[in-house]
Amino acid sequence: MQVPQHETVHAVIKGVVQGVGYRHATVRRAHMLGVTGWVQNMEDGTVQAMVQGSPDQVDHMLEWLRRGPPGAIVRELITEREYTDKRYVRFEQL
Repeated sequence: MQVPQHETVHAVIKGVVQGVGYRHATVRRAHMLGVTGWVQNMEDGTVQAMVQGSPDQVDHMLEWLRRGPPGAIVRELITEREYTDKRYVRFEQL
């Protein structure tokens, strides 16, 4: 069986992640790593992100999301693999 070259992972980031530049820093990191998808603040105080790229790129992005930028305090990162044919063109803040 061939390993998929493209992964899509939905992430929910909990903690002190709003008002600390988390989304802006996430977009910068995503562009650096070459992943596509999106990041947005939710009304419940969490940040959600959809990350798409090679398994290696996605792993690096999730590793970064666990820490976040200086000022953020990530208490929990919940990830779920998505099986979708949708391909994101860029990474953006919603």
